[in-house]
Amino acid sequence: MPGLLPLADGGYDFLEGVFPYSQGVIARAGFALERARFQRPLPLAQGFAAIEAHLASLGRPRTALCAAELRSPRPFTFGGFREFNRGYVEVLETWGLVRDGLNPVARSNVAPEVAPPAEPGFHAFCYTVPAKDTSRSFVVAGSGEWPEGGRFPEDIVARGDLSPAGLRRKAHWVLDMMAARLAGLGARWSEASATQVYTVHDFHPLVANIAARAGAGLEWNYCRPPIEEIEFEMDVRRVTMERLLA
Repeated sequence: MPGLLPLADGGYDFLEGVFPYSQGVIARAGFALERARFQRPLPLAQGFAAIEAHLASLGRPRTALCAAELRSPRPFTFGGFREFNRGYVEVLETWGLVRDGLNPVARSNVAPEVAPPAEPGFHAFCYTVPAKDTSRSFVVAGSGEWPEGGRFPEDIVARGDLSPAGLRRKAHWVLDMMAARLAGLGARWSEASATQVYTVHDFHPLVANIAARAGAGLEWNYCRPPIEEIEFEMDVRRVTMERLLA
């Protein structure tokens, strides 16, 4: 598991991840994480502008952005996902967030099965604010049942198997990834304020097993993961405040 790295001027530490996102973030001492959700997804450029305006209204720098939740019209091909990520990361680079090739911002990016947006955009985002709260807030980035950096699609767990047994293997792999990332952040699942599941498949037979790990606050988003052939994704967060932005 990669080590925890500081983004001191952002007010958080992050687990090194891959090019488009980190594996997770946790507030540094003296800071807490808040989450803001848009009433409806905003296209990428409009969303970045709205995030910048919101941070400015709170007196926070752009480097306070620590996590993004994106929505896309449909799952990408593997090549299409790579191309999309280039444009997204370019903006983070201009904001001064990407340093020495490392992207600190955690992320999920999923495709709603019902009423998807016309183009990729922001659903929600998290950021740091000064706080006296001693319990550290965090976000674990979304992960599906594919080992990032592995062979694609050959290394997808239970690839193409949507049977109850196949979905169980997928879910257990993702649960283990969430637990590993939490441990890397020095956090515990029992501290989370929300755990989100993203799938269009019936996972009710797995709810008891998932809830045993995730505890309260389990949310089902009827969405597909961002890349074709991946079927089950999760993310985890603990935030001190949630806002709805019109």
